[in-house]
Amino acid sequence: MIGVSGVSHFFGKNQVLSNVVFKADEGKIIGLVGINGAGKSTLMRIMSGVYKAQTGSVSYDGMSPSDAKTREDIFFLPDDPYYTNESTCKRLFDLYKMLYPNADIGVFKQITDEFGLPWKKPVRTFSKGMRRQAFIALAFAVSPKYMLLDEAFDGLDPLARKMFKDRIKAIVKTKNTTVIISSHSLRELEDFCDDYLLIDKGIVVNTRGIMERNLGYAKYQLAFKDQIDESIFEALPVKSLKITGRVATVTVENKSDIEDRLTALAPLIIDKLDVSFEEAFISDVDRTVRGGGGTAG
Repeated sequence: MIGVSGVSHFFGKNQVLSNVVFKADEGKIIGLVGINGAGKSTLMRIMSGVYKAQTGSVSYDGMSPSDAKTREDIFFLPDDPYYTNESTCKRLFDLYKMLYPNADIGVFKQITDEFGLPWKKPVRTFSKGMRRQAFIALAFAVSPKYMLLDEAFDGLDPLARKMFKDRIKAIVKTKNTTVIISSHSLRELEDFCDDYLLIDKGIVVNTRGIMERNLGYAKYQLAFKDQIDESIFEALPVKSLKITGRVATVTVENKSDIEDRLTALAPLIIDKLDVSFEEAFISDVDRTVRGGGGTAG
């Protein structure tokens, strides 16, 4: 189990993380979500032991990430992984083999072949996505107990993303690996993670059951005969509202009489839409971090 307790961190006078507290159970995929600059990378670096938290602590099964044995259980893939001008796939593996003695070259070769990565060309000549694929292959070759992946989808094409997700699910199932994966792309994590940590302005909130909590909201699209006056929605429990010409898209609290109240507005057409994970996430940010009640726009 990963335990993060009271972690705060500053760069100069700029507070990047504020009293972060959460736990991650074994065999789970945890999505760390937030906009760029929210503090995801800093938190990942502290969890991996690259940075030392200025206050608070991180533990893995009660042990510090600075412990030599614990480090062998953790694989951290940063958003800007290090390699030299002379690094090839083979040289990368040889380097990581020194850090992780149990790394499996067969697994590494299999995955790099699946990605179509050349073994003899310098990694510096690879595209951003190809470099990311090489380090993803290393992560699975190491097969760690804890896998920390910062913006792991960045630069991957749709096929590579699917292969990556399938392998993540497999290693969690077969090895009981705990995976924490950060992304600013919410759609990448939808229907993939077991739980989510939301980070905004250095504050982390455990958003367990985010979709279940947001079943309290419903989204509708309404088409009207005439130009829409926004004021007709003022008496409704609106969370968000977008008007384009004679069409309104509105997210409201899902009260028992809400469809009757929308129908009373006399639209030509009314359709119920799905509330996306992204919309649910934004609602969670607004409610749990910023203390707001939603916005119209």
